[in-house]
Amino acid sequence: MRRRKITVIGAGNVGAAVAHGLLVKGLGNVVLMDVVEGLAAGKALDLLQSGPVEGWAYDVKGTAHYRDTADSDVVVITAGVARRPGMSREDLTATNARIVWEAAKQAAAYSPRAHIVVVSNPLDVMCYIALRASGFPPNRVYGQSGVLDSSRFRTFIAQELGVAGEDVHAYVLGGHGDEMVPLVRYAYVGCVPVDHLIPQTRLREIVERTKRGGAEIVSLLKQGSAYYAPAASTVQMVQSVLEDRKRILPMSVYLNGQYGLSDIYFGVPAVLGGDGVERMIELNLDDGELAALNRSAETIRRAVAAARDHLKSEGVWC
Repeated sequence: MRRRKITVIGAGNVGAAVAHGLLVKGLGNVVLMDVVEGLAAGKALDLLQSGPVEGWAYDVKGTAHYRDTADSDVVVITAGVARRPGMSREDLTATNARIVWEAAKQAAAYSPRAHIVVVSNPLDVMCYIALRASGFPPNRVYGQSGVLDSSRFRTFIAQELGVAGEDVHAYVLGGHGDEMVPLVRYAYVGCVPVDHLIPQTRLREIVERTKRGGAEIVSLLKQGSAYYAPAASTVQMVQSVLEDRKRILPMSVYLNGQYGLSDIYFGVPAVLGGDGVERMIELNLDDGELAALNRSAETIRRAVAAARDHLKSEGVWC
């Protein structure tokens, strides 16, 4: 029986943590790929040697060559420059656009039936680039964004109430950046609406902290950015695809009319299964929430235009 194969492009902190999570979950053999010679090979060997201790027997290979990624079922793209203190997600666009374009193009060439999960920032922009570079249908190109942002929102609510985070259910929509939209009206603790348990003033503070969730970690680390929670969120998505779990997850998907938006990658709840993005869930939003989503969408559109212009100047956009 053929074992599933998952490639992780980018062997930095996020990529290595994703590879570890995939192996622990027993989701398949893993290829860790990075253009820096020796980096992926060293981390893969370290991971491989943890197998007898952790109890998994899947193979993990490190490589600097795309040919070793051939016939992957899922390709996770984490490659790119990490955000530094004082750097916005939009500041990352020019550098990471070229990196993600090449990664997606090569992934599609070697694994034409794969799903591509984008983790590189600015996330929604990189999803759009991966779609264009790969030539894949939109249901097989999507991004990890809302799972992470929603996990942060859920964590802060759980901390406030002193309850288990897994019993907090909440969605964050919109772009994976400063204009994200945590939905208080759709946040529940057990079956109780969160605004019945936390005062509005405190909820507004939690919403703002959620929006700054990534920047807060960057400021504490001084160098680098978050990787444990992004990796765990990515592994959950890969598991839903490979095991056809059909989880409803907030993620960056290609919209074609949903929420009044078209030709854009945007964070909304979607059913994720063996066929990728199988359908999107359209929530009933009020005027204020819709206005916030539209502001977020405009930010993404400007960033996509900047990325497109940069890639065109380098002669790679088609």
